[in-house]
Amino acid sequence: MAAVVFGNARLRIEDIVEISRRTRVARLSTDPAWQARIRRGVEALQAHLRAGYPVYGVTTGYGDACVVDVPMALVEALPAQLTRYHGCGMGDWLDDEAVRAVLACRLASLVQGYSAVRPALLASLVHLLEHDILPRIPSEGSVGASGDLTPLSYVAATLIGERDVKYGGRICSATEALAATAGSPIVLAPKEGLALMNGTAVMTALASLAFARSRSLARLASRLTALTTIALDGRAAHFHPTLFEAKPHQGQSDAARWIREDLTGRTEPTEARLQDRYSLRCAPHVVGVLVDALSWIRRDVENEINSANDNPLIDPDTAEVHHGGNFYGGHIAFAMDSLKAAVANIADLMDRQLALLVDDKFNNGLPRNLSGATGPRAPINHGFKAVQIGASAWAAEALKHTMPASVFSRSTESHNQDKVSMGTIAARDCLRVLMLTEQVAAAHTLAAAQAVRLRARLSPGCAPLSDAVREWLDAVAERSPFVEEDRALEHELRAVRAWLADGADLPDEV
Repeated sequence: MAAVVFGNARLRIEDIVEISRRTRVARLSTDPAWQARIRRGVEALQAHLRAGYPVYGVTTGYGDACVVDVPMALVEALPAQLTRYHGCGMGDWLDDEAVRAVLACRLASLVQGYSAVRPALLASLVHLLEHDILPRIPSEGSVGASGDLTPLSYVAATLIGERDVKYGGRICSATEALAATAGSPIVLAPKEGLALMNGTAVMTALASLAFARSRSLARLASRLTALTTIALDGRAAHFHPTLFEAKPHQGQSDAARWIREDLTGRTEPTEARLQDRYSLRCAPHVVGVLVDALSWIRRDVENEINSANDNPLIDPDTAEVHHGGNFYGGHIAFAMDSLKAAVANIADLMDRQLALLVDDKFNNGLPRNLSGATGPRAPINHGFKAVQIGASAWAAEALKHTMPASVFSRSTESHNQDKVSMGTIAARDCLRVLMLTEQVAAAHTLAAAQAVRLRARLSPGCAPLSDAVREWLDAVAERSPFVEEDRALEHELRAVRAWLADGADLPDEV
């Protein structure tokens, strides 16, 4: 596999996602200048300690306890204490992809050279990724400043040989997994516990995964709009380029172009409504918000990936110690609050289009509930009736989760952390909205494919499908054939959802 090199090169979201999916491996830079920078940061911190200068989290307690001096005899023991008392996370465990992304994001921050960590610690993080030793990280317990302290304590604990990990498909102790891979626990040097934990790696990792899934969702919603237009015998004219030149938001222009391409060769119906309902006519305007939002969300997430986001920072060039608040996850919080709203709007759009398809009062002659049954058993078949009910439930839950997390800051830790970002909660919410929206998309995909087949049955001479659309529908049919007689669709919906989340063989244009 190709390598993602951590060191003196800027990383992209795709680098984090590919590591999380194990399609690329992590490697540290061999550039001598970068390696020297890492060593200078460690030496600068050691010089401060030798001179007796106070450094937060090194010669003091943590958080509100920064007024407590730590005797030099206990400075070496302090980092492990931080990892231990933060071992109080709750909730579901992060899945394997998310854990790998967390490790990659923490590594990306530490290699900036401001965290005063030894090369051996960086190598230990690479070792976890290389051998797929995955800390068991609880998803709940972070307020997003001072970074993701509690969930990241499970990464730090793994490095010192404590707590459990997932290795080789089973749960075992960190020491067992390290021993099995010719690794060994490390002893954290001064500040290294803080450097590992006092940052935004969990929220940034989840945001990276959310971004990747949202990109394919925008392209998918455009294709499903085209299929719904075909199935309802709607009007391609609603996507004419002049409309989108007159209102020049790039995202909606892109979405309209994708829909037009999928409607290539279509002639306008002569007896249909002059204007289709909003869920078709305004689809580019809905999808376009997501497409345009992804541009600035990419900027903010990638800036966070490539940032030194712990505290304090040690300048390796000037040896100055800077006490600040780079652990604050405000940009990620706002990006994820915004993204989940844009994604939930896609769920709502697809739910509305699906409602039109199944309702024989609005679907322009298609069978009630898109039933494919004919003959004497037709009266007892109900087609996609329950699927549409499920899609509405998933859409409603997605919409419910759009309440912004970032405005729910809570004062914590003796009012030291009195304004916090809630970025990790926002990112988790966004992933939940994405899951629900992908479930709506799976339902819409099966229904749209069924509806296009039914339209072809009703109008055999209608315009042929474009090659791209026909091939895509064939791929859908491989996972879920035409529904002639009612059957349980759960397993097919799950398979299609997973396929859609993985890109669904759609062009990568967003």
